[in-house]
Amino acid sequence: MTRGRAQRIRPESPERKCIASGEVHPKYGLIRFVAGPEGQVVPDILDRLPGRGVYVAADRQALERAIDRKLFARGLKQPVTIAPDLAAEVERQLARRVVDLISLARKSGHAVAGYEKVKDWLSKEEARVLIQASDGSPRGKSRLSTPHFGDYIGWLSADELGMAFGRQTVIHAALASGGLGRRVVEEAQRLRGLRARTRGGDDRLEG
Repeated sequence: MTRGRAQRIRPESPERKCIASGEVHPKYGLIRFVAGPEGQVVPDILDRLPGRGVYVAADRQALERAIDRKLFARGLKQPVTIAPDLAAEVERQLARRVVDLISLARKSGHAVAGYEKVKDWLSKEEARVLIQASDGSPRGKSRLSTPHFGDYIGWLSADELGMAFGRQTVIHAALASGGLGRRVVEEAQRLRGLRARTRGGDDRLEG
């Protein structure tokens, strides 16, 4: 099955340095952290919290490196405490963000769920992004292909997709061009970096 290549997103995005690697990345590929009132490290998924912030690449290994090497205190220039489940909390918040954005796309008519509806959108070239549950049947998922020059998201669970569409579970979904599609792909890519090594989700982005 053909999987869409990740699209080039926001070339005009400002850049920030990852404290774990020292490399500079566009902000949409990073996660911002700030120090909370009690000196605890707080993930700022929406990049809106006040105060001095530091950035870590949206990658579990980078985040774990920043934690293990105590790089948050150095970057924030103050003593900080780090919750033992910080990486899991970042993943949870990112997943919730993706689910919320897909839900908004659904409400605006830019997303559909269900095999037949997704197949119809794909046949009419109305779909820009194909989304399939990581725990769905590989055989069933192989019957649908990513839109040409489109994107594929395959690391949300059926339960998570179900939340986005107000159902118990969803295996197949699609997003139309425009609307929130680009934002969903951006946020899903951040989630992918935190999730790829912790769950056996479909991580293929083949051309």
